[in-house]
Amino acid sequence: MYAVIKTGGKQYKVVAGEKIKVEQIAADVGSEITISEVLAVGAGEQIKFGAPLVSGASVKATVVSHGRHDKVRIFKMRRRKHYQKRQGHRQNYTELQISAIEA
Repeated sequence: MYAVIKTGGKQYKVVAGEKIKVEQIAADVGSEITISEVLAVGAGEQIKFGAPLVSGASVKATVVSHGRHDKVRIFKMRRRKHYQKRQGHRQNYTELQISAIEA
C-alpha cells in the first residue's frame, strides 16, 4: 500500500517502513506526527484519488532527525561587465519514518 502526501508545498509518494526527507516540521525528535493531507491512496491495481484530498485517510510518521541538506552554490555572472556574485544555501529538513497508512 502506498500514499501520495503533501507537506511543505511538495508531494511525496510514501510506503510504510520507508524514510523520507521533507521540509522542516516543528516537531521533536522521536515524536509521532499525523499527516492528513493525503492526495491519493493505492494498493496494487486499486487507486483512490481525492478531490483534492482523500477523506478519512492519514499517514502516521515518526520524526527521526532534523538536519540540513548539502550546500547549493549559486553563481551569477554578466559577461563583459565585471559582475560576479557567489552565494550558497543549505535547506533545513526533517527526516520521517513512515509507520502506517490509514485509508
